[in-house]
Amino acid sequence: MAASSQRKKKSRTAKHTPARTSGNPARRPVVEAGPVTASDWIGAARLRTLPLAIAPVIIGTGAARSTGPEFHWVIALACLAVAVLLQIGVNFTNDYSDGVRGTDAHRVGPARLTASGRVKPRTVLIIGLIFFALAAVVGLAIVVRTEQWWMLAVGAACIVAAWFYTGGKRPYGYYGLGEVFVFVFFGLVATLGTTWVQVFELPLQAWLGAIAAGLFACAVLLANNLRDIDQDREVGKRTLTVLIGRRATQVLFTLFVLAPFGIAVFLALLFPIAWISLLALLAGLPAIVIVWAYRQPRELVTALALTSLTSLLYAGALFWAFVG
Repeated sequence: MAASSQRKKKSRTAKHTPARTSGNPARRPVVEAGPVTASDWIGAARLRTLPLAIAPVIIGTGAARSTGPEFHWVIALACLAVAVLLQIGVNFTNDYSDGVRGTDAHRVGPARLTASGRVKPRTVLIIGLIFFALAAVVGLAIVVRTEQWWMLAVGAACIVAAWFYTGGKRPYGYYGLGEVFVFVFFGLVATLGTTWVQVFELPLQAWLGAIAAGLFACAVLLANNLRDIDQDREVGKRTLTVLIGRRATQVLFTLFVLAPFGIAVFLALLFPIAWISLLALLAGLPAIVIVWAYRQPRELVTALALTSLTSLLYAGALFWAFVG
């Protein structure tokens, strides 16, 4: 009798206990958070990352302006449009790719459209591809205007790299290569490409500015991945941060934020106003402190935003130094 009563009690308990999911956390269901709003779409564009697209164009334009008196403002604005459109396109396609893989199911930062279940994955993907298409159209206009037809291949490479960051069967962002591609495309390609289409030459200041822009972009990615390190480990996303661990990531982040200021000190020998870029440390140093002292992963969202702001302030200072 006692055994029978105990079995019945267990049966009743099982009926009222939510089923536990097992295996890959990415397969766990995501609870919908209500209808999508305009602010959700704006959040999906991840505006705090846009300074990373704007900064290299500012630096590249300043470097171009330093080589001659003419200011190609139409081409400069077109380069800015390409950079921003590509950045937003990357953000939406990342939302889609990470969402359908389940990587964002238990993320620490703001909820994503796809992972939240409030927007169909196909819709998010289409929005991302639209931004890529707009960037391609503006980029084509630049190529036609400058007659630098070989840059069509560069533009195509940018879009391919943007997609395969988290898209495709073997996204390189899942194998510790995110920082490499970010440095190349958000640093070297974006900055040097902006300078080239305006003056058809690449002075030393353009190269140094490109390296600085790339380092800031890598620092932002490190802060982002440090925030999500535990979740990424669980779902098998092997970012550089997952591979090298927290402490090494903190050291690398610090180097990536401070190294551009070493470059600025050297540039100050050629362009004295470049010393003003050290004021950007007012945003950069607090970001470093947060990365080393954070207790909750959400605090790293602030570090990410401060690092993006640092890159923008730094770029503005170099532009002033180059044109002044």
